[in-house]
Amino acid sequence: MIQNDGEQLRIDAAMIVASGGVIAFRTDTFYGLGVDPLNQAAVQQIGELKGREEPQPILLLISDLSEVDRFITHQSEVFKTIAARFWPGPLTLVGVARPELPVAVTAGTGTIGLRLPDDESVRVLVRKCGGALTATSANVSRQSPARSAEEVRNYFPAGVDLIVDGGEVTATKPSTVLDLSGSEPRLIREGVISREALDDFWKSDRKD
Repeated sequence: MIQNDGEQLRIDAAMIVASGGVIAFRTDTFYGLGVDPLNQAAVQQIGELKGREEPQPILLLISDLSEVDRFITHQSEVFKTIAARFWPGPLTLVGVARPELPVAVTAGTGTIGLRLPDDESVRVLVRKCGGALTATSANVSRQSPARSAEEVRNYFPAGVDLIVDGGEVTATKPSTVLDLSGSEPRLIREGVISREALDDFWKSDRKD
């Protein structure tokens, strides 16, 4: 079911998420599949929808910086510094996951990726849904990420309770993923934010 984004729809989406359902919505990059990240069964359902053969870590969108401590054990100075520079924005930061998080979210890695999206309407939706939503790309495994509500429906004619139509995405790349769970930052995926931009910032910050 596709419906246009709006205040009432966000309330409906929040009710679906709270009851363990699945929504699809436009993030600040591509369309994603959103469920309550603390609901193990709901998170597992995402993997089944996408047809994944093996569990994979699932990144989360958060509505506000204050949500970070719900999901990672400690915000290092490096985490705080990079978040202050690049959030809100298309940068997923990986930290050490709190042990109570469902294994379906971390895939047993002990880490969790978080992103504070640079889109106020997305943050409002996430806030309505409890402050955090899974945001794995809305596509069948090994296929291109959905760029519109119609593409989501084509991928998932069944199994998604609500598709929030936020318009066609303009992004051409996914978020950049930076692992901050160890002693040094490690680039996992280069996306919207380039390796060069991160390196320049990192060198500049160390000089300061």
